Amino acid sequence: MTQPTESSATTETTDDPFLWLEDIYGERPLAWVRGENAVTEQALVTPGFEDSEQRILEVLDSTDRIPMAGKHGDFYYNFWRDAEHRQGVWRRTTWESYTAADPDWDVLLDVDALSAAEGTEWVWSGALFLRPEEGRPHRRVLVVVSPDGGDAARYREFDLGTRSFVDGGFDVPTAKSRISWAGPDALYVGTDFGPGSMTSSSYPRTVRILSRGEDLARAEPYFEVDEDHMVAMVLHDPTPGFERDLAVDTLDFYTRRSYLREDGAWRLIEVPEDASISLHREWLVVRPRSDWAVEGTTFGAGALLVIGLRTFLDGDRSFEVVFEPDSATSLQSWSWTRNHLLLNLLHDVSSEIRILDPSDGWKAELLDDCPPLHSVDAYAVDDEDDLAGDDYWLIATGFLTPSTLYRGTIGGGHSVVKASPSSFDEDLFTVEQHFAISSDGTRVPYFQIAAHGLQLDGGNPTLLSGYGGFEHSLTPAYSGVIGRGWLERTTPEGRHGVYVLANIRGGGEYGPQWHHAALHADRHRAYEDFAAIAADLVERGVTRPALLGCTGRSNGGLLVGNMLTTYPELFGAISCGVPLLDMRRYSKLSAGYSWIAEYGDPDKPEEWEYVRTFSPYHLLRDDVEYPKTLIWTATSDDRVGPVQARKMAARMKEMGIGDVWFHEALEGGHAGAADNRQAARMHALSFEFLWRALTGSL
Repeated sequence: MTQPTESSATTETTDDPFLWLEDIYGERPLAWVRGENAVTEQALVTPGFEDSEQRILEVLDSTDRIPMAGKHGDFYYNFWRDAEHRQGVWRRTTWESYTAADPDWDVLLDVDALSAAEGTEWVWSGALFLRPEEGRPHRRVLVVVSPDGGDAARYREFDLGTRSFVDGGFDVPTAKSRISWAGPDALYVGTDFGPGSMTSSSYPRTVRILSRGEDLARAEPYFEVDEDHMVAMVLHDPTPGFERDLAVDTLDFYTRRSYLREDGAWRLIEVPEDASISLHREWLVVRPRSDWAVEGTTFGAGALLVIGLRTFLDGDRSFEVVFEPDSATSLQSWSWTRNHLLLNLLHDVSSEIRILDPSDGWKAELLDDCPPLHSVDAYAVDDEDDLAGDDYWLIATGFLTPSTLYRGTIGGGHSVVKASPSSFDEDLFTVEQHFAISSDGTRVPYFQIAAHGLQLDGGNPTLLSGYGGFEHSLTPAYSGVIGRGWLERTTPEGRHGVYVLANIRGGGEYGPQWHHAALHADRHRAYEDFAAIAADLVERGVTRPALLGCTGRSNGGLLVGNMLTTYPELFGAISCGVPLLDMRRYSKLSAGYSWIAEYGDPDKPEEWEYVRTFSPYHLLRDDVEYPKTLIWTATSDDRVGPVQARKMAARMKEMGIGDVWFHEALEGGHAGAADNRQAARMHALSFEFLWRALTGSL
């Protein structure tokens, strides 16, 4: 481990010679970007690269993929991209058609055609349905499209009957908005209303009631939060017999206050601010992120509690504990059917699903289709459907198991609806789970996907991937992109690439405690875990440092940025995507202020003292030999933004650090790509760089 010196970690903003690169669309910065893109593409874009890119694009454009659908009324809705529809089509079909091998899709909106007609490269961001009157079909939706793939989007009212935007209908201009239907003729709108209407995190701080035909500036104020909070939002629950408004004041990523509208005022739901809640008909569900002591009972962090909402509001706190975590098992998500509660759990990062029956004392039964080292998720099809209210979707996948979609009814079993095709030769490979021991003695799991008969002599090109933040869990999943882009590659000696997925602290694989362990001053634990896995791969003979690469995106980009600056001796190459890297200024860039709860506040001297120890931009040194590095980002990313990647690459080059490449997609948002073609280019660049850097051909 290479430790930075004190002086190298304290570069102040005023001494930053690369602040000019923070002008995202400035002429000089973009000229620099184009120049660096040309250098990188000249080095990486070869005929072999183009073949790999095309094979990855074939996976992304495959018409045999499962068209995942959401049920609304009698129809099943899907958004789809392929080679013919680069920006995609929004479409629907019936259940009978959906189950057919070749469904008959009714196209509602062609985004390619819309873009051509309006002269804007629209990127699909979703649709919000208005609940129709009883017995009537769904007719109105808000279509959400982004002009560049970023988080800022436009909301436009669309008529499903005429398949067109409503003339004079709701149309909220592009912004980082939070919007929901308030009724057939009104919206709850949180958006950029002008000065003072957005938080320091660049999200709405005010929600207003926008009536049909009303000018946005005249909308009636309804809910407001402090400027230093993260975001305000109001949701309307239209469930017959349970209609209500719920307002959420999100203070930061992990704390929030929720309010019910009662008698013309907002009533606080008195649960811990770090708890997650949901409402379903008469029930209130609470998941605390830390231990909660109430009326002589302590409910553990990561447990799931249920109580009647009216009972709770009347002062009763006699919760039913329907799930309690243990050292190996955590709750990942839950979903209500009409009459049952589905729990998606992880046990040592393998799935387990429980079905709970509130009419039978919350009796739990296991759903038994969860093979080891696989991921299986269950969620309701449509809890409002009178006939299918207790139906559920089940999605099963594994590193070497193409995804399968099932539909079932609680108490009645389930059957296959759709199955993904094979994209590579899975039979050549095997999946194993291993545990590394981190520097403080913690056992940290990781998955290894490698060819059968792997030679444990340190001679295998290996790619280690991770995230380790925001309580986000990395679970087994089939990826034809990884299969074709990495696993099927071979060295001249015939050795396949090895792929490794790390489940380090900071994630949610073992619940809130796993996340808490790497917050703020303890951030180093996530990096120690990742380094321990790298060392374990070498110790086990899977690879050696010269043949070990790592990759991460967003917070994962910060992770591998710290591998670059603090553990450079462990890796031969690093691919760092859409990353945070300048932790001195991250809270002032794009949506960075909202992540202070995760990392700490660099403007507070006592917190900068630890934040600086994991700020890669400030940890670079002249006397270190760094691994080969590719830093890539997207101009239109309005979440992390491209400037941290730009500045890191520019500084490394200015310091004379060799083998540094930079690439910036000129569109694509935080995903780094706005369509399949751009996504294929992004994946191919990263894989090509890593393979050639590790095998000595770059």
